[in-house]
Amino acid sequence: MEAYLLDFGNLLLRWLHVIAAIAWVGESIYFVMLDNGLRPPKSEECKKKGVFGEMWAVHGGGFYHNQKYATSPEQLPEDLHWSFWKSYTTWLSGFGLFTLLYLTKPSFYLVNPASPWEWAANMTGWQANIAALAFLLLGWIVYNELCKRISPNMERDGILSVAVAVMMVVVAYLSTHIFSGRAAFLLTGAVMATAMSANVFFWIIPGQRRMVAAMKAGETPNPLDGKRGKQRSVHNTYFTLPVVLLMLSNHYSFTYSHELSWVIMTLFIFAGALIRQYFVLMHAGQIRPGYPAAGVALILVAIWVGAPKPVAAPTAVAPAATQSETAAGEEAAAAPAAAVVTTAQVLEVMEARCVQCHAAQPTQPGFAAAPAGVVLDTEEHLLLQVGTVKQVVANKYMPLGNITGMTDEERALVAAWNGQ
Repeated sequence: MEAYLLDFGNLLLRWLHVIAAIAWVGESIYFVMLDNGLRPPKSEECKKKGVFGEMWAVHGGGFYHNQKYATSPEQLPEDLHWSFWKSYTTWLSGFGLFTLLYLTKPSFYLVNPASPWEWAANMTGWQANIAALAFLLLGWIVYNELCKRISPNMERDGILSVAVAVMMVVVAYLSTHIFSGRAAFLLTGAVMATAMSANVFFWIIPGQRRMVAAMKAGETPNPLDGKRGKQRSVHNTYFTLPVVLLMLSNHYSFTYSHELSWVIMTLFIFAGALIRQYFVLMHAGQIRPGYPAAGVALILVAIWVGAPKPVAAPTAVAPAATQSETAAGEEAAAAPAAAVVTTAQVLEVMEARCVQCHAAQPTQPGFAAAPAGVVLDTEEHLLLQVGTVKQVVANKYMPLGNITGMTDEERALVAAWNGQ
């Protein structure tokens, strides 16, 4: 019952997270579209009022007339719309999920026993928790310092964009070498999502509050507040698609269980940013198909990098030659013959190492159902997961934390299995 209630809580928290994220991302994309879709006002009256741009739109059977002021409007309404709770709710619910799923079982979900770095492979649970939290915090600090030092007055945003791109490559590399595969992808996405929400909390909303306060006091707002808010909002919009992809990746083991998972992750991050750039420019009236084409090209490279490599079957030495065989030719040697790995042999490994979790009724504490719905307790079920099982076992991602003690010989056996 406890495992069931935890799973139900997980479901409800994940639902809240998705609802808040959809609302936040949808509103963010809308305002980027609106900002880039503005055209100079034609009315002299609008120009006199300080209207910078306007856009007419039709939706849902009605017509809309949006206007943006370059400076402060003559007056502000009391019911001014603010956009921040969707951001905060998304981050808080996401961190709640991370706590519920990962921080409560760090040895199971965070520790990477296959890490090439001995200190990472040998982390205890509480050390992994501290490392994960530090990873998120340092990610925000480094990103924020890059923004402040490279382009404090928003005059070198191009250079800043390159620096942030390099930072994400480093984050992808470090995360996949420190943490287990699925956690690494999630933490990289969380670094970006934390930066997005922190941009709203520390820069965008405070700047907007200062601008509103200045206008109500009859003063001219500091233009840097508007520019800085715009800078951070632009970063947020390019983070959006990569973050969504990284959060979905935990359903697809071929992304995070590959030995070059950091390369695959980086390619997807850049592909998402390029595809987003196409829509940003499209809203401004520029159709540049080269951006999505480049994004698709990066995805194809990711497919090529992540493609499973054929594994040679283990060999067995043939019996010694008989007397008649020797007579037929003294040079005949005991040649190696390929040993066929049967499904029955692999099923034995699954029963010993995997079905504690991946069964119709798991016996591993904390699991009310098989993770991701993957059941491996019968030959029929096992044959439905051939590719997935071979990859996650060969790459030492599963069993998580090698909690059941799968041996290298068992991994080699599974890797050589051809599903027959």
